[in-house]
Amino acid sequence: MVYFGRLEAAAFFWYLGVQVTVLDLTVQDYLNNSVDGLLTPLIVAAAAALLVLWFHQLVLAALPARARWITLRALMPSAAIAGLSLVILAIPVFPAFPEGRGLSLALGVLLLAYAARLLRLLIAERRPGEVPRRAPPAVAVAEWGAVFILVSVGLFWAVGSYAIGVGLGRAQQFEGTLSSRLDVVIYSEQRLSLQAPGVREVTCQYPDAAYQFRYEGLKIVPLQSGDQYLLLPAGWTHANGAAILLPRSDMVRLEFSQPGQTRTATC
Repeated sequence: MVYFGRLEAAAFFWYLGVQVTVLDLTVQDYLNNSVDGLLTPLIVAAAAALLVLWFHQLVLAALPARARWITLRALMPSAAIAGLSLVILAIPVFPAFPEGRGLSLALGVLLLAYAARLLRLLIAERRPGEVPRRAPPAVAVAEWGAVFILVSVGLFWAVGSYAIGVGLGRAQQFEGTLSSRLDVVIYSEQRLSLQAPGVREVTCQYPDAAYQFRYEGLKIVPLQSGDQYLLLPAGWTHANGAAILLPRSDMVRLEFSQPGQTRTATC
C-alpha cells in the first residue's frame, strides 16, 4: 500500500510540476493515498477469481461424464493457447493501456497453470481404473511457487500502472476544478518576490503592520505534508504554470476566501 500510494502521489505531483521527494510526505500519507489506487484492482481481481473458481468447481463437476470429457478437451487447448498468447503479448503491446501488460502476464500464467490442471484431469478421466500418479511434494511446491511469483509480478506491475493513472487523473481533475476552489492570500513580514503569472503583490500602507506584503491570486493544493505549503496560481495549467512551495513559519499567514471575492487595493 505504501508503494502504490507513493506511485499515485508521485504521478499527481509530477502533473503539478513538483517533485514528490521535496514534500516530506509520511508513510500515513502514502497509506491514505493508496486506497483509491488499490481498492478497485483488489475488488476486480477477487471477483474474477471467485467466478473462475465457482465455474470450475460447480459447473464442471455437475456435467455428465461424457459432457465433462468433451468440455475438458475443449478447455485445455484453449486455455493453453490463450495463456501462451497473453504471456507473449505482455512484452511488446498495450502502449495505450499500461495496466494491460501486467494483467496479460498474470492472466497468461494463470491460464497456462489451468491448462496444466485440465490436462491432468483429462488423463485421469481417460484412465479411470488407474491410480493417478502424483508429483513429488517438492515439485508441486516449486510449480505453485513459480506460478505465484509470476502472477504476483504481473499483478504488481498492473496495479502500479493503475495507481500512476489514478494519480494523473486526480491531478487533471484538480486542474479542471481549480477556479472553483478557495482563494488563498498570503500575508508576509518580508517580500517573497513571487513572480508567477497571475500572482499580485500588494505592499501594506501601514508601517507598523505585522505583515508588510500581501500576495493574491493563489490556490492551495490540499494533498501535502511537512512544514510547507504547496500553492498554485489561480490560472495555473499543466502546459504553462509554476508551482510554489512555501515554508510554514510565523513570518507568513494564510487567509482563505470564496473564489472571486473582491479585495481592497491596499492592506
